[in-house]
Amino acid sequence: MTQYDLAIVGGGILGLAHALAAQRAGKSVIVLERHSQCIGASIRNFGFVTVTGQSRDRIWPHAKRSREIWAEIAPKAGIGVAHRGAVIAAQRPEAEALIEAFLDTDMAEGCTRITPDQAHEKIPALDPNAIGAALYSPHELRVESREAVPALARYLESLGVVFRYNCAVQAVDTPRIETSQGPIKASQVVVCPGDDATSLFAERLQPRQIEICKLHMLRLRPKTPFRMEAALLSDLSMIRYHGFADLPEAAALQSALAQTQPVQLANGVHLIVVQSGDGSLVVGDSHHYGASADPFQPAAIDTLITDEFDALMSCDYEIAERWTGTYASAPGSVYFIDAPDPATRVVMVTSGCGASTAFSIAEETLAGLG
Repeated sequence: MTQYDLAIVGGGILGLAHALAAQRAGKSVIVLERHSQCIGASIRNFGFVTVTGQSRDRIWPHAKRSREIWAEIAPKAGIGVAHRGAVIAAQRPEAEALIEAFLDTDMAEGCTRITPDQAHEKIPALDPNAIGAALYSPHELRVESREAVPALARYLESLGVVFRYNCAVQAVDTPRIETSQGPIKASQVVVCPGDDATSLFAERLQPRQIEICKLHMLRLRPKTPFRMEAALLSDLSMIRYHGFADLPEAAALQSALAQTQPVQLANGVHLIVVQSGDGSLVVGDSHHYGASADPFQPAAIDTLITDEFDALMSCDYEIAERWTGTYASAPGSVYFIDAPDPATRVVMVTSGCGASTAFSIAEETLAGLG
């Protein structure tokens, strides 16, 4: 039986990030994925590597570092960057005030306030009459998740990382791992279970009160093509990103939204718009929490999202695709690295920002393992 330095359970972005960090450290690595390919949160999201607006203490530093690694690894892995930067459009005076407050923080390095016309130049379908101002951040990257994750796996395989798909892990007792394809030995094990808190190490995860957050996602195809130079976010987005929402000035925006968009708030709706290489737009999303995520996608929630899109964007489109995503969520937690024993780690991102933080979190995990 071949023994590896590190076995990683889970082939999503967090698992792949740990494989990259371990490979760079000179370890022999095997990745065990229970499906024939990655089908979870990692390929269902925006592919939006977000730095600006992330929670200051625990997420922002990881996002900055992970963005650096994305920028380095993307060309090596054949991963295209669809566009860079983000425009955060202020639809209300309270949002403008929050942008000004954010610009006074150290998290705003490189960011600028821009006019509606300047925002329109970066996003030609954006209606300049719908906003009072905007924040421009140059830091963000956008990749096509459903293509980027498999491409990263192929790149890691070319570097010597071993992958076993359709391989369900039934038990971990490092150095022995029981799988549906037979036992595997590894000196160290990292478990990246995505939003699955009921299989491996369930007794350790149960006290964390992990829920599943379900998201509605849409792909819109504009009838008149245009090219976005940056992602687009709105007022509703600012109160979901703690880098903005934790500032005192956010209270006024929260109050204004509670008066004018209570249904959107109740359904966790905010707006992110990113563009794919074919010109289509990935648009979302909503947030509903529970012990499990039902498979249904009510049209009324999709309409809340497209209403917010229509309030900012002036373009005709057709809805080309609909899907739901999920991620793990836990009260008071953005991610955690649990240590069942000195050679084993369970790593979970519990705030929906895996694409933005995974590479840096993986470096933290590996540093702790030694």
